[in-house]
Amino acid sequence: MNIGEAAARSGLPPKTIRYYEEIGLVNPARDTNGYRAFRESDVHKLSFLERARALGFTIGDCRALLSLWEDDSRASADVKAIAREHLAEIDAKISSLRQMRKTLDDLIGKCAGDDRPECPIIERFAHGAEPVTETR
Repeated sequence: MNIGEAAARSGLPPKTIRYYEEIGLVNPARDTNGYRAFRESDVHKLSFLERARALGFTIGDCRALLSLWEDDSRASADVKAIAREHLAEIDAKISSLRQMRKTLDDLIGKCAGDDRPECPIIERFAHGAEPVTETR
């Protein structure tokens, strides 16, 4: 099948499929005319990658997971370790986002939002600290 059909069946855009080929995640056969000829196994790999990337796994993690998927003698503990590490990264991002939200919410609350030029939000960005000025 051609790249358009592989894209439709895997849920990935052709540009992403070309990138995955470029970095060696998939290796479709080539017809005599040089066009890619995707096999059913290529589409399965692409679908696997699409689902893993949708969960935020990095390309490196996807490479490792794909390798484990193709290894019938794999240990599920190896897969679980990759997933646990990714979950820890997600938890760290959530914590960071919560802190960013709290900081921004505090700054918004301190900003008068009127016609005056004083703005705690701008001051924080410009000087890295909240101003000591009062807001109405």
